[in-house]
Amino acid sequence: MRRLLPWSLAGLIVVVAVLLVIASIRRPDLPTFPPTPPEPAHAGAGLIGPRLYTVDASSTAAWRYFDFSRASLVESPQPHEWDLAFRRHHIIANGGEGFVGNGGILDLGEIPFDSVAVAPESGYVPSRAARDTINPAVARWYDYSFITHLLTPKPRVYAVRTADGRYAKLAIVSYYCPGALPACLTFRYVYQGDGSRKLAP
Repeated sequence: MRRLLPWSLAGLIVVVAVLLVIASIRRPDLPTFPPTPPEPAHAGAGLIGPRLYTVDASSTAAWRYFDFSRASLVESPQPHEWDLAFRRHHIIANGGEGFVGNGGILDLGEIPFDSVAVAPESGYVPSRAARDTINPAVARWYDYSFITHLLTPKPRVYAVRTADGRYAKLAIVSYYCPGALPACLTFRYVYQGDGSRKLAP
């Protein structure tokens, strides 16, 4: 028994050290944004943005629908009247089997937002309607910390082809409302309403 005592003491010291390290880790100060009030209005046929928009996607059952051409969430849209939909951390485009739109998303990687002057012509990934509907191009837009249990957006830029074949670019900025409440998904975007792929002045 006496021989086991030093090992037990060493184990206790290791456990205490690990607990102290975990306790010393502060939750990061993440940016938070209140939900943007839906105010659908025709965005016009020109270049819109960059703009920030925050979607309250906290429902576990209901999708929230965003229409670039109206620069807003839209309630109960017709099947062709939305471009992106949000539910918790899920994001989909209005395109693919089971959707009426021609939408898709393309991951452009970790590049500066302002460096994307022209949307790519092809490569857009459609959404997959299934038990858990996803868009593979943006399914892992976040990093998850097992220590803080927070989602942090990856510094990636995405090109979007809208339901009617127009183009936008977006970057995800935050996942939290004030008070660190989750599922307020904030994104920065530029939308081109004239049908061209030009996404910069």
